[in-house]
Amino acid sequence: MNGIYLEYPYLLAIFIVFVGCGYFCKNKIDYLYFINVDILKKAVKKEIVSLTILKYLSLLFLLLALSSPVKDNKIIYTNDKGYEISLLLDASGSMGEYHKFDIVKSIVKDFIDKRKHDKLALSIFADFAYVAVPLTYDKKSISNLLDRLYVGVAGQNKTALYEALFLSMNLFKNSQSKQKIAILLTDGMDNVNNIPLDVAINEAKKYNVKVYTIGVGNVGDFNPYVLEQIAKQTGGKYYSANSKEKLQDIYNEINRLEKSVIKANKIIKKDYFYQY
Repeated sequence: MNGIYLEYPYLLAIFIVFVGCGYFCKNKIDYLYFINVDILKKAVKKEIVSLTILKYLSLLFLLLALSSPVKDNKIIYTNDKGYEISLLLDASGSMGEYHKFDIVKSIVKDFIDKRKHDKLALSIFADFAYVAVPLTYDKKSISNLLDRLYVGVAGQNKTALYEALFLSMNLFKNSQSKQKIAILLTDGMDNVNNIPLDVAINEAKKYNVKVYTIGVGNVGDFNPYVLEQIAKQTGGKYYSANSKEKLQDIYNEINRLEKSVIKANKIIKKDYFYQY
């Protein structure tokens, strides 16, 4: 259920019973007769109405609280049979051309939504590289962060591609999963040179991470040889894309190639509203 609902709605039947009894089950009492009784009734009429309304509202809200209004927030966890996936995105200045970064973000969000039972991580690189989100089952936090990322968040002018690959591989240092992949997307070439290419590739091989590389843009924007070597030496695959449709097809293909078919353990976190 997406909205607020009652865990014990049948308790509201007590209110109907109470109202019915108030009308049909009046107490038998002794009567006292007064003169000018109409004047007495008029004097206390407003107070009686107010007390009656308050009595019924008090009971209604008490029963609503006991009925336990809740809203479900579903979180799906799984075991080490699932995939662990590191997403590496180029956020350098050139990714702002032709709205490439915005297009990539929307496609990556769609990919994340499809990986229901996997752990995912997100790394960003430009002048420097950093891990934005470590490996987690919480897909919502990654999607929310993607909405806030922009070109230049890690600098504008450089592309720390090898550093990003090396840094991202450390996420798998204590991993017990047998299925580990990384998807590296860039529209440029490494021009930071603080981590050698072979060191970055060996780090991926050390943790048995299969790296899929994607070059976006036109010929000459990125180095296809380097991206192909990274993919080939780690058991992944190299792709190039110069359109939104081609990029979408690439992520769909990776999703099909590395599909998790497992039974997940589902935990439902509930937000309770009875206190209100």
